[in-house]
This record gives sequence, C-alpha cells and structure tokens, in this order.
Amino acid sequence: MSMDPMIETAVELSVVIPVYNEELVLKALFDRLYPALDALDVRYEVVFVNDGSKDKSAALLAEQFRHRPDETRVILFNGNYGQHRAILAGFAHTRGARVVTLDADLQNPPEDIALLLAEMDKGHDYVGSIRRQANHALWRTVASKAMNRLREKITKIKMTDQGCMMRAYSRAIIDSINACNEASTYIPALAYSFSQNPTEVVVGHADREAGESKYSLYSLIRLNFDLMTGFSILPLQAFSMLGMAVSFFSGLLVVYLALRRLIVGPEEGGVFTLFGIAFFLIGLCLFGIGLLGEYIGRIYVDVRQRPRYMIAEVLEKRP
Repeated sequence: MSMDPMIETAVELSVVIPVYNEELVLKALFDRLYPALDALDVRYEVVFVNDGSKDKSAALLAEQFRHRPDETRVILFNGNYGQHRAILAGFAHTRGARVVTLDADLQNPPEDIALLLAEMDKGHDYVGSIRRQANHALWRTVASKAMNRLREKITKIKMTDQGCMMRAYSRAIIDSINACNEASTYIPALAYSFSQNPTEVVVGHADREAGESKYSLYSLIRLNFDLMTGFSILPLQAFSMLGMAVSFFSGLLVVYLALRRLIVGPEEGGVFTLFGIAFFLIGLCLFGIGLLGEYIGRIYVDVRQRPRYMIAEVLEKRP
C-alpha cells in the first residue's frame, strides 16, 4: 500500500534497526531510544527489521508498535537473511529526509544520533562514525586495522571504523542504494561511493547491554572479502600481474635447469627443490582459481535475480 506523499515528506528522520535474537536488550533499547529521539524535536519514525529471530524479539517489537504506533514500524522477515539485507529492507520502507542506522545491542548510544544529525546540518550527505573506545579482543583490533588499510588501498574507500553501524545518510543516497540490485553489498561503502561530501564523527561505545555478538571471525573475514571484491577489480589485476611475473621467472628457472643438466649432468638432490617450486606454483594457481571463483560467484548470485529477502508482515499505522 503506497503512502500519501504529504505523509512521506513530513517525516524528517528515519532510524533503521535490524534485530536478530535481541529479546534481552530490546526493553533497554526502547527506554533509551524513544526519549533520545523525542528530545530532537523532529518528526521521526523507527523502522525495526526482525531478521528471523528465534526468540521473543518479534513479539516485543509488535508490543512496542502497539505502544507507539505513530513513530514505530516493524518489518518481519520470514527467515534469517543477514544484517545488511535487513538494513536494505529498512531503507526500502523509510520515509525520512535523513536516515540513521543503529544496532540493537546498545553498544552505540542512541543519544549520539544528535551528533550525526549536527554534522548533516553542516552540509554533509553521509556521516560515518568512529567508536570512541572499542572494547574488542587484541586479535580483532589488529585484524581490523590491517583489513582497513588493505581495503582503503584496494577500493579507495576511506572508513576509519568500518565495524560501527551507527551512520547517517541523506535521502538522495538512500534512494541511490534502493535503486541498486546487487544481491550482496556492503552498505557503508556503497553509500560512501555515492556521497559528495562524506565525513566521520566520534561516537560512544560500550559493551553489549545483553546477549552476544552475531559476528564470528569467519563473518568478519567474509565481510571484508565481499567489500574488496564488490568494489574493485584490483585483486584480479594484481593477481594477473603476479601470474605474469611468476611465469617469467619460472621460464628463466627452466632455462637455467636445462643448461645445468647439459653442463653438470643429472643431479638427484635437485628433485626436492623442484618439488618445492612445484608446490608453490600449484598453491598460487589454487589461490587464483579461488579469487576468480569469488568474482564469478558474485555474478552468478546477481544474474539469478532472486529476492534479497522475503517479508512476512509489516506492522505500520495506515494513513
């Protein structure tokens, strides 16, 4: 059902919050989020996207909708599709001139939404965030910094803290993201590529209010790999250059070994050296096949044109 244009333009701020098994933290989120938004003195809406939660999150969101129907909308997925697809679904249903994304775990304080909006008032169309104090394990901090540097060199996308989901977007950027049909993408990077005047702001960071993180080490590696292959073909080009260099030096090695065979004669000890070289080249080839497979896999997923997600129900107040 399409919304009345006058109602759509009246909403100044939309807050999109993906939810997955967050029943332990939702009450605290409601208690802090709505007062913080009320204090902004703007017409707002909160769009919750339940990403197939197995606990009582959907029931708590429905109860909050009944409690604050004018400011609350709830999108209920029929399964689990992932955080980024949940945010994309929220974007598709937002009506605000500005859109802020926020995790449900209260690691970033809702009160800091005002900081992002203040930067947008200065003319920025995209505002990223930097966590003031990231309380993560040492391995995760080191890995994150290394991946940030690598990602920036490959994609030219500058994000100091790519792990913080608290970000603000203008309506124009949201419309551009909604127009994209990629099955898999990294939203902050996509927004950065569309932005004309991006910036970043420091926000608060705390331990989770309750529950546990949904991101594993594999998920973080997968996210960064998607980010690099989704926004640049530099990995393919770099591997092509590496392949040409290895082929050149391998050719020189073959010539050297052939000449040595003619001059010195057969050498039994050289077999292990050849094995080592062969294993290195085989490993290099397998890495290249995997890299090609990543790009081909992205093409395969996109050409199928399957829906990113399936919505079971949308709870909203009808105009």
